[in-house]
Amino acid sequence: MTFKDLSQAEREQLLKFPVYISLLAASKDCRLDGREMHTAIKLTHIKTFSCDPVLADYYAEVDRNFESSARAISDQLPADRELREIAIKRELNKLEAILRKLDTRYAAIMHESLRSYKDHVSRAHRNVLEYFIFPLPISGITD
Repeated sequence: MTFKDLSQAEREQLLKFPVYISLLAASKDCRLDGREMHTAIKLTHIKTFSCDPVLADYYAEVDRNFESSARAISDQLPADRELREIAIKRELNKLEAILRKLDTRYAAIMHESLRSYKDHVSRAHRNVLEYFIFPLPISGITD
């Protein structure tokens, strides 16, 4: 089973996965700032061309409404950082349940792609000084 084989409601939910990942990556300040939003939008668009071909339809769908979905979902989440993070993780767990319905190979490819997506969006918040002083990832310092 692939993304196309899910019910309409499940597809609509799964399209929110990158939004929730982006919001969780930005949960330290409770909002996607302009730079994070720009990076997430750009990465979502790039993913439509650079992802594994089996995910091309998925990312094309995500790309269509990413910005408006991100703003709407962000506005609906609690403002408190801890409550916001809990709400996002709850939604991600629901989305994981949908992923378990997919073929094992398809789900593995999607997981890896979304992990890569999360890492890239998370790095958007780091500043230039951090990269100048610590250009390589150092556990506990830059991650």
